[in-house]
Amino acid sequence: MGRSPRTRVRGPSFNRLIPNIMTMLGLCAGLSGMRFALEHQFEPAAVALLIAACIDGLDGRIARLLKGATRFGAEFDSLSDFVCFGVAPSFVLLMWSLEHAGRYSFVPCILFTVCMALRLARFNASLDDDDKPEYSYSFFTGVPAPAGAGLVLFPVFLGLEADRLHAEGLAAFARLPLVSAVCLIVTGLLLVSTLPVWSFKNFKVPARYVLPLMLGTGLYAALLVADPWGALAGAGLLYIAILPFSRRSYHRLKLAAEEMSETVEEEPA
Repeated sequence: MGRSPRTRVRGPSFNRLIPNIMTMLGLCAGLSGMRFALEHQFEPAAVALLIAACIDGLDGRIARLLKGATRFGAEFDSLSDFVCFGVAPSFVLLMWSLEHAGRYSFVPCILFTVCMALRLARFNASLDDDDKPEYSYSFFTGVPAPAGAGLVLFPVFLGLEADRLHAEGLAAFARLPLVSAVCLIVTGLLLVSTLPVWSFKNFKVPARYVLPLMLGTGLYAALLVADPWGALAGAGLLYIAILPFSRRSYHRLKLAAEEMSETVEEEPA
């Protein structure tokens, strides 16, 4: 008896599904962070949101590597980012210190979430803009979503570090509703601002700084393992500190491009 003809399976290959599966896992991590915060388990909540941020940094790169980037995947990733970095962090801070802070305590949470939605919408719209100058591709307009989520969780990182050190005064400061409200408002404004922020995708490191950068990264990784909450709180302060340098770098590149354009226009035909 001959073999029956094999039916061809129609549909995308598994390689094209891997990025979407990773995005789904990141979304589940963000939702799990909200569930932990609801139970006032803030360490697992922070870890879940960090996992979501790590997955968000990998799924797009893996999609391009496997040639599995699709319009569906891009839209799904954007919706996942809104939940993980726009809704979950504000919910964590609501349960952290704003839950019983009065009738207006929810306003900063709403402001941050709305700003995150506007920031993601602006980013998606800019993908179709082909008129941007070449130097602008090395910068984000406003603080990116994962970095914004990390900045707004600074009171949680600081409070968890204070609890580890048994520093009661610092822990009480980190749980002040005013601190959480200020972090939500300031970070929300940074998200929707026009501040140019290094994207680090096309960032070129001078040869003499390669070895110090690698050593510094290794030291920070060791510090992150030994003292994660202190390392994350310090990373947030460092990120705020580099924003003025990022703006200065952008304007230098802009002036150089404008001078080059004027020189080309002044040359005789």
